Amino acid sequence: LKKWASRLVLLLMFITTCVWLDTIKHRWYVFDTATLHELAQDAIASSPNDTSGMIQHIVKNLTDTYPSTQIRLNPDSSEWVFNNAGGAMGAMYLIHASITEYLIIFGTPLGTEGHTGLLSADDYFYILAGEQWVFSPGDLEMTRYPPRSLHHHPRGTVKQYKMHEGCFALEYARGWIPPMMPFGFMDTFTSTLDFPTLYKTVRITGREMIRNLLIGKV
Repeated sequence: LKKWASRLVLLLMFITTCVWLDTIKHRWYVFDTATLHELAQDAIASSPNDTSGMIQHIVKNLTDTYPSTQIRLNPDSSEWVFNNAGGAMGAMYLIHASITEYLIIFGTPLGTEGHTGLLSADDYFYILAGEQWVFSPGDLEMTRYPPRSLHHHPRGTVKQYKMHEGCFALEYARGWIPPMMPFGFMDTFTSTLDFPTLYKTVRITGREMIRNLLIGKV
């Protein structure tokens, strides 16, 4: 009984700590959702019909705006990796990853569709090119997100989504990022068995999270 009582106390302490941390996680956010939306629209305007140019515009703006003492960014836009999650397949370039935020370019020239996942963070899709379609249970019509639009996927909700041919987006997540990783990795074990890509994804993500923790960015 003493052993189980001790375990219960530790569990309650852990839950209490998690609840408390959830109430203060906003203190560690660096990016602003409205500013990112403006940046995405500026990128489209600066390089119309040129997704590569949009990406370079975004990365340059971010590196010029945020000092490396505040947040660490990954300027190497050649570090693209495949991403299979929820049945959907695309590629991503990780611009930033920390415990409470990530910022990526995600998309595919071929098109894909799948499950959004039950996420532990709010997810913001700023559509740069192409079009995203979204459906929630009970909806009788889909919602369309063309270039320049924002699709906000709140934490704890689930949807079906489709990205058409040539759809690319600036994706920003804010909340608790590590609990989202099993969703991002599970298709490797249940379907693709693409362990080299999993290794590369873990290596890049872990490297960026550690680089940010070393400067105090949680």
